[in-house]
Amino acid sequence: MIKRLQSTLKCPHRHFNRGIPNAANPSFKHEESFNVYISSLCKQKHFKDALRAFDVLEKNADHLVDLSTCAHLISACSSLRAIEYGRKIHNHILKSSLLPNMILENHIINMYGKCGSTKDARNVFDNMWERNVVTWTALIAAYSQKGPQVEAIKLYIRMQQSGFVPDHFTFGSVIKAGSSQIEADLGEQLHAQVIKFEFGSHQIAQNALIAMYTKFGRINEACNVFSSIKSKDLISWSSMIAGFAKLGYELKALCCFKEMLSQGTYHPNEFIFGSVFSACGCLGQPEYGRQIHGMSIKYGLEGNAFTGCSLTDMYAKCGFLCSAKTAFNLIENPDLVSWNALIAGFAYGGDANEAMLIFSRMRHLGFTPDDITVRSLLCGFTNPSTISQGKQVHSYITKIGLDMDIPVCNTLLTMYANCSDYNNAYKMFNENRDSADLVSWNAIMTMCMHHHQVGEVLALFRKMLLYHGKPDYITLVNVLGACGKFASLETGDQVYCCAMKNGLDFEILVNNGLVDMYVKCGSLERARKLFDSMVNLDVVSWSSLIVGYAQFGYGEEALDLFMKMKNQGIKPNQVTLVGVLTACSHVGLVKEGMKLFNSMEKDYDIIPTREHFSCVIDLLARAGQIHEAEAFINQMGFEPDIIMWKTLLAACRNRNNVEVGKRVAENILKIDPSNSAAHVLLCSIYASAGDWKDVATLRSLMREKGVRKVPGQSWIEVKDGIHVFSAEDGLHPERDKIFPMLEELCLQILDIGYVIPCLE
Repeated sequence: MIKRLQSTLKCPHRHFNRGIPNAANPSFKHEESFNVYISSLCKQKHFKDALRAFDVLEKNADHLVDLSTCAHLISACSSLRAIEYGRKIHNHILKSSLLPNMILENHIINMYGKCGSTKDARNVFDNMWERNVVTWTALIAAYSQKGPQVEAIKLYIRMQQSGFVPDHFTFGSVIKAGSSQIEADLGEQLHAQVIKFEFGSHQIAQNALIAMYTKFGRINEACNVFSSIKSKDLISWSSMIAGFAKLGYELKALCCFKEMLSQGTYHPNEFIFGSVFSACGCLGQPEYGRQIHGMSIKYGLEGNAFTGCSLTDMYAKCGFLCSAKTAFNLIENPDLVSWNALIAGFAYGGDANEAMLIFSRMRHLGFTPDDITVRSLLCGFTNPSTISQGKQVHSYITKIGLDMDIPVCNTLLTMYANCSDYNNAYKMFNENRDSADLVSWNAIMTMCMHHHQVGEVLALFRKMLLYHGKPDYITLVNVLGACGKFASLETGDQVYCCAMKNGLDFEILVNNGLVDMYVKCGSLERARKLFDSMVNLDVVSWSSLIVGYAQFGYGEEALDLFMKMKNQGIKPNQVTLVGVLTACSHVGLVKEGMKLFNSMEKDYDIIPTREHFSCVIDLLARAGQIHEAEAFINQMGFEPDIIMWKTLLAACRNRNNVEVGKRVAENILKIDPSNSAAHVLLCSIYASAGDWKDVATLRSLMREKGVRKVPGQSWIEVKDGIHVFSAEDGLHPERDKIFPMLEELCLQILDIGYVIPCLE
């Protein structure tokens, strides 16, 4: 192009027809010819050719580019996002004798803003002698797009203070900036100003309002604005569909998409397809997705990176990993986001090996993984068999320098926890404790709960309050679970106070955790009081209290609560029915319990689990129906576990049923030959029946096998410590103080007339 232009400059009699009207003298001897030529290139959108022509002409000191041509060239730089050329043209204007006018300076501000240099745009703005609405709007748009967005809001306020009335372009930019910088009430004020200045019916302002309200999560307000638009454009439809999809209204997103198609005015673009594919993925509806996939092919968008990425993600979420891979392979130029979607699909889908292969292929093709890539990949390692691969990825993360990224570290910690590598998880946490965020603390506490390290959870909670300060509902749910495991009512009360202090006492998960904690601590009255004060009860709330009543022998209260729950339209879950069956067992409602068990799948769509079978065995055994309970065990479609046999063995002891007791004990010892409970219960059955010879024989076998009865334990909470005691415990570090105190208490009890059998 440059050679062609230079050749044209040397041939004064050559004509050209790049869209320029024929002139009497088409040579480039005059500045007008140069300017007309460059302007013509710009008008025909040959922006690169125009900028190259400017390079050639700038070297010719005899010619100047006029203001009109400069405006065209600046616009070309805006379109190409060519900031270096923009600066060159701007410098040319400053060095020339031209006096830039306000219109040209507005173009320059707009160019710098679109190229991402708000600093340069602000310098031009600050040095202008005269400004108009376009000037202010151009700079507001620059800050709105590239940030900091708060500057856009400040400029908007200054603009009005300077006496300028904003137009619909101004509102479009400031509302966009406000979506990420202001609260909803200030957004409503902007909306009011849009109406006040009579731009409420303009599409640019309305589309910006839809986007703002959806970012605030206020879908009703967004719908109201959308409904008020008389002539909806593609951006209006796209914003509304995206809003529905992001805020969890997936079906409404699909209905809105269908309505747009039915009007036949606009063809969906890649962004709309991306939103509807996302909605299909969240709904788990691959059939909807397949139909829309066919439509995207019809519009020639299956190779688009944005559409293909969303399609890949949709198929992966629906469990169609092969289809996800096929959709990915159809993308013409997959970017890193597309690769991340495919890796995440296989990782979350449970195919860690395939996720690793895709990860290796991506790196081989020259893509550099980011934090999203490695975090998605790590989520695929969820059991001890994948720990080796997880460690390999950890080494790679360290190599590329992402090991200092807190979200990545949190994902590593969770990966080690899921793979039962307790030591490495704790090591990760300790190495990053100084920079740990709330997610880090929650992750380590959740891991400790899963590994039954309940004492460690309470210790970590105290440290977290010192280091981090403010817990969230996940923190409190973990800590309340630990309090329930320890039956530590006092600590649970303190956690309740912490919840109120941090405004978390209205969180349904926290309230459910509190109810469960009070139940496990035996404080049913307080659990019921809290339950009655809760506004939004869910199935977990009801189930926790029903199970609590049932376990503590209040069967009638549990059944009454179950009836109230059904009357309020709450569908029971598996835990609820465990509680109800347990309640039936405690009050002897055998027929009712069996009827409930037999109708679980039909009435509640719940397939009975081992817990439900165990409840039925307990129901029959407590009612003395030993043979029926044994027959029930034998007709189950799976092998009974020790808990089931122990339940029946305990009933055999209570009913002195030696015949069934022997068979049950034999079955327990087949599963666990050294089970002490089975030996002890069988001894008790023999003793109750007077079979002392069998008792002696069994005890002799226990001595030979080295089977010992597991001693009972109790614990007491003193200040911040939990003290555990075993029967005849002589190992407690403070035994020299404890035993004399116990003797003193026993003497005092004797003095007031009580007889202590254990002293005889």
